Amino acid sequence: MKYIITERQYRLLSEQEEEILTIPYAHFDGDWDMLQVFLKRRNNPPYKISGNLELSHSSIESLGNLKSVDGNLYLRSTPIKSLGNLESVGGDLDLDESSIESLGNLESVGGNLDLDESSIESLGNLESVGGNLYLNRTQIKSLGNLKSVGGSLFLYRTQISEKYTEEEIRSMVNVGGKVYL
Repeated sequence: MKYIITERQYRLLSEQEEEILTIPYAHFDGDWDMLQVFLKRRNNPPYKISGNLELSHSSIESLGNLKSVDGNLYLRSTPIKSLGNLESVGGDLDLDESSIESLGNLESVGGNLDLDESSIESLGNLESVGGNLYLNRTQIKSLGNLKSVGGSLFLYRTQISEKYTEEEIRSMVNVGGKVYL
């Protein structure tokens, strides 16, 4: 069966298809700078990464227009301050010992979220973590919009652990595992 469409309809369909560019990071051999050159040539469109994105111990400060990562995202020990436009990570998100101050637009993490010893004070728009949530030794003051944690919630040496009991935390957030204060 054939469909006949106008040029205007074709342009609209083409724009919708290119709305979010899907990029297999492996095609760039793990070279973040090469990926940035590629994106710049395409006028920095919104994009998502299929697979894992390993940026630990790098000097990364921005993810640009990154909307999602299908696999794991590793940003351990980086100077990044905000996740900006990032909305979801399908696997684990590691921000341990990073300079992160804001999760930006992040709403969900499918696996574990590790924020231990980071600069985070609020979880902002984050609604769900599929695995464990590690907030040990952070400056966390607010769980933001967090509704569920599939695994355990770790809050050692935080203001929240001093302010709330386990029962009070469970009344705010559905925690599937243990709550460690």
